[in-house]
Amino acid sequence: MKKFAVIDIGSNSVRLMFVADGKVLYKSLHTTRLGEGLARSPRLLPAAIERSAQAVALFYRQAINEGAERVFAFATAAVRTAENRTEFLQRVKELCDLEIEVLSGEEEGELGILGALGNQDGCVIDVGGASTEIVVKSNGKILYKKSLDIGVVRLKDLYGRNKEALMVRAKAAVKEYGALPPAHCIYGIGGTATTLAAQYLGLTVYDSKKITGTEIPVLQLKRLADKLSEMTVEEIAALPCMPQGRADVLSGGAVLLATLIEAFGFNGLVVSDRDNLEGYAIRRGLLS
Repeated sequence: MKKFAVIDIGSNSVRLMFVADGKVLYKSLHTTRLGEGLARSPRLLPAAIERSAQAVALFYRQAINEGAERVFAFATAAVRTAENRTEFLQRVKELCDLEIEVLSGEEEGELGILGALGNQDGCVIDVGGASTEIVVKSNGKILYKKSLDIGVVRLKDLYGRNKEALMVRAKAAVKEYGALPPAHCIYGIGGTATTLAAQYLGLTVYDSKKITGTEIPVLQLKRLADKLSEMTVEEIAALPCMPQGRADVLSGGAVLLATLIEAFGFNGLVVSDRDNLEGYAIRRGLLS
């Protein structure tokens, strides 16, 4: 059995995907908030560097202990935009001698749509911790891809949970993305979309098979955003199927996602648990 692992170093969390004989065995996640403070400073915080590097090293050792022939790793917005990203990369190297590929926003978007849709056409939106990517593919070709430095951690750092301020920023993002090429539907990937799908379905235990393919009508998406905005962080954290470290940023992500989906004229959001982790593995030939 050939085993590999892929580590995604995001702005809110570090994730591990373990692959054996071309199939995903499992995914794991640690919320480390590497992108904390980046909305106000161009530098990664020392504490964020350390806790994220430690999480990467922990996943690396776990994968090796479970027989992974090789561990791949990629980093997204927090690392690519930080002035001191070499400090983080060097710290990871000290802990586990792992080479990290730093993706551009466009590359991140391409991997996201590849992981979510494979060879299918469509539009994908990935609301991350420090950036949000939108990609549209038609007739097998990517017609549109754009990454903006707007994500749930940045939103929290700048606006807290102020819904009015979040709405203003989200509407500004609509203008920054501009017109999208026609697409029959839009797919949502990433922690905001999957967590909202779990809440929409009323899940008590996360189930990726139930999440993937779930369609949230735009009206329900807006209602979820309104509900979460009215709840306290403690109330959100106590909800069933709420990932640790997601409660304080979820309402901002929901406002952004609902605003974008409605503005672009889609009837709803189709959610996928498959994302840039799968896309990276496909690109590397690890998944069948």
